[in-house]
Amino acid sequence: MMLQKNLNYIIEAHQNSSRKPSKSSRKHDCKTPYWIHPIWCATTILTETSLDERTRNEGALALLYHDILEDTTKPLPENLEERIKNLVMEMTFESSEQEMQKIWQKPREIRLYKLYDKVSNLLDGIWMGEEKIRAYQEYTKKLSQNVIEIYGILNITKITEIIGGKKEQNGRI
Repeated sequence: MMLQKNLNYIIEAHQNSSRKPSKSSRKHDCKTPYWIHPIWCATTILTETSLDERTRNEGALALLYHDILEDTTKPLPENLEERIKNLVMEMTFESSEQEMQKIWQKPREIRLYKLYDKVSNLLDGIWMGEEKIRAYQEYTKKLSQNVIEIYGILNITKITEIIGGKKEQNGRI
């Protein structure tokens, strides 16, 4: 995997080709570069040594590119494998509501990869309102339960359990 080349593409796309200026940084502080999110997701799945190498490597690439089509004006790189392009397309939804409904008809690895995306969003979800945070927590818990049934207990499911069980006084993670 040519990780450095892919990282450079992701960083450049989110820094210089965001659909909106607000999309170049994370909502929780408007300072953290957006590209931290896909890189966190990709590097976190690479720590899952109980997953087979193909799932980890394809997942890392799909997670690196999962927000390119939604949040930037850049296309997916032409030299990206068709399998990875298809995974990214499967992970792309018009809204979070559509995702929460249609995810269950997607291939199992899409639900696995989406769990990394959702956990990352919850970790910096201070910007979410009460209703949205509850919906996100519930959805992430269902994703985690599905992932455990298919893949067993993973680092990401342990993180989900920890952040789902601990709340600050105002109900936020």
